[in-house]
Amino acid sequence: MTPPFLHILKDQHCWLSPQRCIYWEEEKTLILSDMHFGKTGHFRKAGIAVPANVYTEDLQRLVEQVQYFQPTQIIIVGDLFHSKANKELELFSKWRDNFSSVTIHLVKGNHDILKNDDYQAMKMEVHESSFTKGPFSFCHDCDDLDNDAETYAFSGHIHPGIRISGKAKQALQFPCYYFTQNYCVMPAFSRFTGIALISPKKNEQVFAIAGSKVIKIG
Repeated sequence: MTPPFLHILKDQHCWLSPQRCIYWEEEKTLILSDMHFGKTGHFRKAGIAVPANVYTEDLQRLVEQVQYFQPTQIIIVGDLFHSKANKELELFSKWRDNFSSVTIHLVKGNHDILKNDDYQAMKMEVHESSFTKGPFSFCHDCDDLDNDAETYAFSGHIHPGIRISGKAKQALQFPCYYFTQNYCVMPAFSRFTGIALISPKKNEQVFAIAGSKVIKIG
């Protein structure tokens, strides 16, 4: 695995992984967003041909990140699941059994519509709108943030991406980590998502995910 990129926030060491998650060193915590497990099954059920390996590849990447960073907890800032229960969620439940010692905090996103009993069965600590730990807070949508809060926030929802122009009028688009003064928008962990292009302002920081590398832009 390509080494993660170190980014320091509030005197905390945050390692930006090219696999679309952040490892918070001081708290031994893995932070991620928009996994959308069950989305491919939802599409196939609707008659849209989506390869099943899209889901299994995302799940395998999660396994690799847990094995690499060895976190004691995972914080998911929304849209862990995409829809109602299906066979893909059953596979995730089996994954959860294999990593039962890791605490999972889920801040609900707009797609997290499972019954509370389902989350409890997977031994998750569920937060309806936000969760705070130390100097950081976590929510799904940055539009719901309290801009006067003293904590720095992590959010998801929009699947941020950046457009990079090169010579000969060539341009490429990449998923990215987007850091503003008050919050970070996480890239979607799932690769089966689109991206929303952002236009960073002065003093905002963007880290593009280009293949197996995290690259600071600007």
